[in-house]
Amino acid sequence: MKILHIDTNHPVLMEDLSLFGCKNHEDYTSSKTEIEAKIADYDGIVIRSRFKIDKTFLDAAKNLKFIARVGAGLESIDCNYAESKGIYLIAAPEGNRNAVGEHALGMILSLFNNLKQADLQIRQGQWLREANRGLELEGKTVGLIGYGNMGKAFAKKLKGFDCNVICYDLKANVGDENCIQVSLEELQKRTDVLSLHTPHNEQSFKMIDVDFINNFQKPFYLINTARGTAVVTDDLVKAMQTKKVLGACLDVLEYEKLSFENLFENNQLPTAFQYLITAENVLLSPHIAGWTVESKYKLAKTITQKIQQHFFK
Repeated sequence: MKILHIDTNHPVLMEDLSLFGCKNHEDYTSSKTEIEAKIADYDGIVIRSRFKIDKTFLDAAKNLKFIARVGAGLESIDCNYAESKGIYLIAAPEGNRNAVGEHALGMILSLFNNLKQADLQIRQGQWLREANRGLELEGKTVGLIGYGNMGKAFAKKLKGFDCNVICYDLKANVGDENCIQVSLEELQKRTDVLSLHTPHNEQSFKMIDVDFINNFQKPFYLINTARGTAVVTDDLVKAMQTKKVLGACLDVLEYEKLSFENLFENNQLPTAFQYLITAENVLLSPHIAGWTVESKYKLAKTITQKIQQHFFK
């Protein structure tokens, strides 16, 4: 099999594929149009998020047997059209779920204990103990929306904190020993900390809007390590201004490009984003929840294992 790699990944990915007898070709700089001109020569393509794999691309890929995305989701691929052509689609949420769970936990603990603010104050010669009195997770209810690989990993991390963990998911019977599945209404009634673990799809797109937020019975904290498109930032900021949302941990933003590599092409920052970057009760990170040294290796190994299981049994 000839495989084209259009994004860099851990070396073990190509090493493993070579052991299976695959021929690996790399092209990290050509445009989408240039890749389309030669994709018919390949049996497989390995991507991250450089450009969208759309119908035009898939029509050009006449011999493609699989598309492997070294990441958790497949939203950059026209999945229905690819599957109609018999193309096997591979993602690797198992590879970075632990990293996402640890990152989500780290963000909420940091926000609850004012670690960013306190660190900056001490560096400026201020020793403000009472102003930085923190909160504890113990006894609080953490509500998860989406209980797949990422949600399960986060719930597992929360097990030792003596908090109540509940989840809402479109699939039935996904709860386990770490999390009780409830209705959306029950989750909105009980939640103190809301954490999103949904893929990008029609159901999750702009899900967290003013109406959704106002259906929560109590003021709550928001964690988003899923996709920025799940949150209407303008509505989030308005809710923070009225203290319906008490704070936010955002690893992802709705302003991200498809590639996730940058936010803006100019200096015209949205008003809502300007609020986020100046608010003390907001913690931001640049889409790195699943971006660890370990997950880079595990993502690559997950991809090669799935290719091996499907094509080289």
